[in-house]
Amino acid sequence: MGHDVSATAIRMVLRRHGPPPAPRRAGLSWSAFLRAHAGAVLACDLVTVETVRLKTLYVFFVIEVHTRRVFVAGCTAQPTAEWVAQQARNLVWRLGDDGVRPTLLVRDRDAKFARTFDDVFRSQGVRVVWTPARAPRANAHAERWAGTVRRECLDGLLIVGPQHLERVLREYVDHDNTARPHQALELRAPLAQGEAAGPTGEIVRHDRLGGLIHEYEWQAA
Repeated sequence: MGHDVSATAIRMVLRRHGPPPAPRRAGLSWSAFLRAHAGAVLACDLVTVETVRLKTLYVFFVIEVHTRRVFVAGCTAQPTAEWVAQQARNLVWRLGDDGVRPTLLVRDRDAKFARTFDDVFRSQGVRVVWTPARAPRANAHAERWAGTVRRECLDGLLIVGPQHLERVLREYVDHDNTARPHQALELRAPLAQGEAAGPTGEIVRHDRLGGLIHEYEWQAA
């Protein structure tokens, strides 16, 4: 309109009449957005692991938000953008074989997730959403699993190298997907098959990773 208006005057008018500063603030919150798409959302991240030789390894993993099912794509000492993109390609093929059809991928702004990484998922019709900067809670499902695998597994073992780490993670992920109870799933495992046996027999314990992890189940009478 050709008039200069100071920021103070704008703030006073907004306070007096009560409209929100930006119309988009009335839209979905981040948590509501994730819940609305939970059935087809993937979240990914990188976990760092220190070996006994003081070498840092990086693990790239993806979690299916709705089922809490975890896929470990690979580990390396040099997580270049090219390596991460190749793991994404391998993962996309694996997801297709397992019947997983995501529509949304949540990731942080780590430089290792380059444009080629996003293009792998976009080529499959998956929308890639970046979390806000310095906001780990926006990728809470992946961050939670990263903390869980450290507390329940990696902090109790001495990792020798990449191959050892891959074997350990395969064992833990199998436990996490098939036997570990999840609160979000009413204390069931992501890939639990059928109904659990009733409390009529003995409780049987199965040890994994040398007894670091215990699994318990009712033995049918």
